[in-house]
Amino acid sequence: MSDFIGDWHALLVLLLAGFLPNEVWRMLGLWLGGGVDEESEILIWVRAVATAILAGVIAQILVVPPGTLASIPPPLRYGAVAVGLVVFVAFRRSIFLGVACGELVMVTGKYILG
Repeated sequence: MSDFIGDWHALLVLLLAGFLPNEVWRMLGLWLGGGVDEESEILIWVRAVATAILAGVIAQILVVPPGTLASIPPPLRYGAVAVGLVVFVAFRRSIFLGVACGELVMVTGKYILG
């Protein structure tokens, strides 16, 4: 069992330093934001900013890919994003299907290209 889990000290540090502090803020946000109107101007603005940040990160990863993603040719990366976007729109804005199909195109393309 030790080989499967690995170093339990690292898991304990991950739990104490990564998970628990984040959970405190999530629960506090849930408690404080429980009665906020979802259609309020501030939440519409927050959603727009979060979407813009996510779009920027995705664009940066596409244009200047980190690590192993750099070994995938740009046309394949852009094609996988295009397929993911088309599936996302076609299947009633399903994020899961869009990401899964884009990933499938990228993995399959990399396998075919070698």
